[in-house]
Amino acid sequence: MAALQDKLDEITQNTRKLVQADRLAISEQAIAELFSTGIEDRILPVGAQAPSFSLLDAVSNKTVRSSDLLALGPLVINFFRGRWDPYCVTELEVWRDLYPQLRERGALLVGISPQTLRQSDFTVQQHNIPYPLLQDANSELAEKFGIAYAVSITLQRYYRSILVNIPFINSGKNIMAAPDDSVWKLPLPATFVIGQDGTIRFAQAHADFRVRPEPEDVLAAL
Repeated sequence: MAALQDKLDEITQNTRKLVQADRLAISEQAIAELFSTGIEDRILPVGAQAPSFSLLDAVSNKTVRSSDLLALGPLVINFFRGRWDPYCVTELEVWRDLYPQLRERGALLVGISPQTLRQSDFTVQQHNIPYPLLQDANSELAEKFGIAYAVSITLQRYYRSILVNIPFINSGKNIMAAPDDSVWKLPLPATFVIGQDGTIRFAQAHADFRVRPEPEDVLAAL
């Protein structure tokens, strides 16, 4: 299987061929600005205790508790931005294909995003995702992991211009919310491995949404 980053780099190359340079510049600037905030240095590190959670599952609409999952084995958490992001979808699909290997190691996997349950249900059905996708409304859990950030005004305008309605995706309401509204908050794409004692064994997040940890490294942490 090709490395995840190779698949993501292919998306980037195709995007550069198709998207105008001035639009690409907006995205590049947003990445640089987010990196400059030092957010990557504030994520919960290896050795820290992971926050507990109780979140709704998109398919069953039932509450999933981290304590119940950890009672069964180590837990891999993949924070993703939403089904509108091709990088996130590609990462979800790679984990779909590797899911049997992860289960062979006795571990569980959940995907967590701020998008509505309906959006995540679409994701499960369209991409045949075998593991739970959970809703982190208002990115509250992402905040506890140190990976949540507010989308800048410039980037809000950019998303509108490419018809990505994040307020609708994250709230179900067809609104363009105020800059400080929680529906304009996103998580850094991030992956954490949590041991059964609640300790973080692997933690990686990037301000550049085009970069993700390799699943091989995550599996090695198990």
